[in-house]
Amino acid sequence: MRNKIYVIFFLIVLFSCIEQVSIERQFLPLEINETSGLEYYNKNFLTHNDSGGKPILYEFNKDGKIVSEHTINNCGVNNDWEDITADNENIYVANSGNNFGTRENLAVLVLDKENNFKCKGLIQFRYKRQNNFESRNRHPYDSEGLISVDDELIIFSKDREDLITELYSLPKIPGDYEIEPLYSYQVNSLITGADYSKELKLVALVGYDFAGNQFLYTIKDFERNNLDNSKLRKFKILVGKAQIEAIKIIDESSFWITSEDEGNGFPRLFNFKIN
Repeated sequence: MRNKIYVIFFLIVLFSCIEQVSIERQFLPLEINETSGLEYYNKNFLTHNDSGGKPILYEFNKDGKIVSEHTINNCGVNNDWEDITADNENIYVANSGNNFGTRENLAVLVLDKENNFKCKGLIQFRYKRQNNFESRNRHPYDSEGLISVDDELIIFSKDREDLITELYSLPKIPGDYEIEPLYSYQVNSLITGADYSKELKLVALVGYDFAGNQFLYTIKDFERNNLDNSKLRKFKILVGKAQIEAIKIIDESSFWITSEDEGNGFPRLFNFKIN
């Protein structure tokens, strides 16, 4: 009888510790089949396609309908646009995808938010530690997450070598910069998107592992000058076959996320809630 009581107690503790989540889904048009960034704009969303896509920001609503297409001129081609963020004045697009570690033209586009996304210049950057530009599958010099924090941008790396994410800082002023890691998190996955809420002191990340599992991470108490006190939590996203590439924070427990079509129908917009 005593052993039975212990088993029941153990099961109660176990299930009370499982993080419950819920998901609502909306299909998106095939024009954004490789949606790889997500930002709020005019009570709608902005997104873009990644590698080889047109230099266009697609504005769509919560019903999944594209309401406008904003072509970006004089800011280079879409080598591999991977994330988007914003502040009061500008939109920033990370042309930072570097799957095989060969690129030497990494940059963040600076676009005028109030002037039809006019290009204000490029924040060009290179990794200080990278000396080898030969093509390879496993390396730490890729990045797909970008957030705006006060007067700087922070990049989250996609590290196929050690499955960590390293944080890099960039000024918001167009120019040419060499960057080094300022912090890292052990995420055991490949980070594909990021968002930040100053009011909540919250960062949200999405990523996947080599087995195809999709994850959402929250980093609470995120303060640029006190990262050691931040708190990382991990949630599995059960959406079947997908590649989630972008995230926007709604509140401390609710998030918008988008997934590419992965050759499996349509891209999707999800409302992900931690219960």
